[in-house]
Amino acid sequence: MKNKITRRDFLNGTQVAIGASLLTPWTEVFGREADKFALGPDYYPPAKTGLRGSHNGSWETMHARVAGLSFAAGPVEEDYDLVVVGGGISGLSAAHFYRQEHPTARILVLDNHDDFGGHAKRNEFTVDGRRQIAYGGTESIDTPSGYTDVAKATLKDIGVDVQRFYEYFDQELFDKFDLSYGIAFDAETYGERKLVTGYGSRPWKDFIAETPLSDVAKADLLRAFTEERDYLPGMSRDEKVELLSRISYRSYLKDYVKVDEQVLEIYQRWGMSYWCVGMDEVPAIYILGYGDGGGLPGLTHTIQQQGGRGVEPYIFHFPDGNASIARLLVRSLIPEALPGSSMEDSVLARLNYQKLDVDGALVRIRLNSTVVNVAHGKDQEAVLLSYVHAGDTHTVRARKCIMACYNSAIPYICPELPDEQKAGLAYNVKVPLTYTKVTVPNWNAFAELGLRFVYYTKDFYKQVELDYPVSMGGYEFGSDPSEPMTLHMCHVPYFDDIQGPKQWRAGRRQLLETPFSTFEHHVKDQLDQALSGAGFDPDRDITAITVNRWAHGYSYSPDLLWEPEYASDADKPWVKGRQPYGRIAIANSDSNASADTNTAISQAYRAVQDIEKS
Repeated sequence: MKNKITRRDFLNGTQVAIGASLLTPWTEVFGREADKFALGPDYYPPAKTGLRGSHNGSWETMHARVAGLSFAAGPVEEDYDLVVVGGGISGLSAAHFYRQEHPTARILVLDNHDDFGGHAKRNEFTVDGRRQIAYGGTESIDTPSGYTDVAKATLKDIGVDVQRFYEYFDQELFDKFDLSYGIAFDAETYGERKLVTGYGSRPWKDFIAETPLSDVAKADLLRAFTEERDYLPGMSRDEKVELLSRISYRSYLKDYVKVDEQVLEIYQRWGMSYWCVGMDEVPAIYILGYGDGGGLPGLTHTIQQQGGRGVEPYIFHFPDGNASIARLLVRSLIPEALPGSSMEDSVLARLNYQKLDVDGALVRIRLNSTVVNVAHGKDQEAVLLSYVHAGDTHTVRARKCIMACYNSAIPYICPELPDEQKAGLAYNVKVPLTYTKVTVPNWNAFAELGLRFVYYTKDFYKQVELDYPVSMGGYEFGSDPSEPMTLHMCHVPYFDDIQGPKQWRAGRRQLLETPFSTFEHHVKDQLDQALSGAGFDPDRDITAITVNRWAHGYSYSPDLLWEPEYASDADKPWVKGRQPYGRIAIANSDSNASADTNTAISQAYRAVQDIEKS
């Protein structure tokens, strides 16, 4: 049954056109006469450039559903033991866990994107005949020693040995070339656009002298970095921790360190790629664990870190980030889709997308398929799921269902859920951001300027940085400045006049309305600002740009200043939202309000345990 869309999706009050029909985006992918779910031999999403992530064709159907469009369920076409809604790491992990318990179960994974992996996205490029692999989302296995036992065991099951990254990740490369951090000051705040290199590596007096700061701001910044002063005198360590947990980092700098407004503006957007809010909303205590090159001023002598286990280096990174984890999960489910048998040989292996959805296979992964309705059938004996694929609505039946999609979508897809559970699910406002990958034929300009990372005080992209130096499985990182490089640039919509989750809703609308040309313009402009002094020409030296646009990006962050305290875990909205309902369970990073792979895997395991009890 086909549903034509001839309306506009209002997307929280802002009109975003979705076109005259759901069919249009997919005729380019499948062709009008293609088999219903077949993917052609040349189908290979990682090689696509331009706007990716929440690409056109992946979000329109769901936004229409949110806006009130209904989709009539047709006759049941297929039966499964388990249907998983969402093919990200959590959804693939849920299929993996369920299959361990039920080896002969028929499993279908449905995903609205043209590739699996969710935010763990793989980008591929060819630069001067050399293959470049990059991460378009989830970038690393962060602190694997802190993973749950289930998550650790899962990585081991699919062949990931994190200790090998000590060999594969070159921790000395950037020091070998004397590369450090730079700050690109903006003209609006500081009177001129100026790049100053050596942040955190040169003596502070020398670095600060070159900045376009006023004399007062220079003196304040130097004092904050170099004077051994306790800015919370007379307080015990516990009292300091309690205060710094209640005030923002900006407030600490302004009211306690008492620095000039120009210094405050340097750091206002410093954590945008991590917390995705200004530093006026980030608790000051968090800065102890967030340096990002050279550290941040003011806290060093106010409060000292106490003992504890050492922090693992941030080196557990595949060339495509955690997209490799998604690929290895697919290998465990559908071995013929990804040749090889180790994490190393998976890096260069080309995944065969034609094998993902084969008629008669026990496990099938169906892409380009947006689920629009999930409900229990008569007498709760099964779950009926309707989804839109290539403009047509299809219905399947499952004994069990796991929702591993965004929390915010579930109340619209599962209208039968209790109101309190819907409210818990809706509480999780996902964080919008983009990971833009830019390939260049060499990184000579960075080497000449002594740069590995540039922070922009007030610009579209918060940063540009060299890729992580990882070589493994026959893939070689461009360890010489004359070799090709992939640059990483991160953009998060920022609003001076909006705080809390409202800014993320507004940012989502903004991202979906921003054309590729805008992203491209800012890539060229900001690289020109940082690198033109070393002869870099953006029109000549940029070979490709992929914008991984995540309108619904990081999971909701409950650790910012506005979040209330809860009497217990059971009172947390996301915990209420993840409760099983009949034959339906919920798995995703949203369900524990933590945007990381450990959470995605662990919550998938919990959801499978929930569904086994139904």
